[in-house]
Amino acid sequence: MRPDTPAEHIAEAERLIRTATRYPEDQEPLLLQAAAHLELGDARDRASALYDQLLSEAPGNPQLIKALQAANLWEYGHEAEARALISGIRAASPKDPAPWEVIAETLETHDELEASHDCFTEAASLLITDDDPLTPATTALLTGRHRVRRLLARPHDDWDMVADTRHIGPIPLDELHDPKRIWALGSDDPAELRAEIARLRAELGDRRAALSRPFPVAILHWPQRELAELLTSYPTLAAEYTSHETHLAAIEASLRALAASGTTNLGIVTASVPSYEAFAASEKTSPASPSLLAEYATTLAARGKATTWPPTPTATCWCTSGKPYAECHGDK
Repeated sequence: MRPDTPAEHIAEAERLIRTATRYPEDQEPLLLQAAAHLELGDARDRASALYDQLLSEAPGNPQLIKALQAANLWEYGHEAEARALISGIRAASPKDPAPWEVIAETLETHDELEASHDCFTEAASLLITDDDPLTPATTALLTGRHRVRRLLARPHDDWDMVADTRHIGPIPLDELHDPKRIWALGSDDPAELRAEIARLRAELGDRRAALSRPFPVAILHWPQRELAELLTSYPTLAAEYTSHETHLAAIEASLRALAASGTTNLGIVTASVPSYEAFAASEKTSPASPSLLAEYATTLAARGKATTWPPTPTATCWCTSGKPYAECHGDK
């Protein structure tokens, strides 16, 4: 169950911080997720301290941590520090889309629309080339840029057209990003209110992805040999996994359903019995408990063990069959 109240977010942050002490090799992603929960729990000073701790320890992605720190600092009254961090990130021109998206959205949130537009455009110019296909991360940059351009009443350009084409939600981007939508929330017409609620629900997947960034929504994958060992050791889990073929089909179906609902940043984490048993021991829970499976998947994802889904059509399928994804589960 996802944390909902500030107290639950604080409790989840504490759990992640404890987990980071047990898995020092995965400290960076665990503490980043803990900081995100502290922000949601309105403990922004503690989140800031975690970001500072990570930056002092030669992190793997310092520009992303600086971007998240800037967003957090601005939210609790440290605008000058946030602006300095954002300027430094732009000067560094990172090749990772994530810090660009964070700082552009931070500027947008604080009504710095021109600066936000410049950030999105600068990132797109740097990271999107004719030779490489768009990824979910670079598509997100174009979607954010599209939104800001609508707020600025800019005419559509080529990148806006690409964003429209890549959008998979049931409501077009032009409608989702229409500045006039805000007025519909004050309408006395029930039909208008219902329509706006439907639009907001369609947009929720993108906002949820932003809240959980940079950690994917991950589905647990058991290779065939590991699943056989799991069910031999813990037969009560057979109700969760009727067969390996069904298990693989369920993974693909679940991820496609999440993508269709607007959820982005999806991934797959590969399980093993020794890892699962060690996790159960650390949580003081029986490995035979079905409720532990989702928490195990979440922890693996937080530790940076997730593989992005979907693969490109020509990449090897996530199921380890050795076939291209388009000829395996991508063809279902």
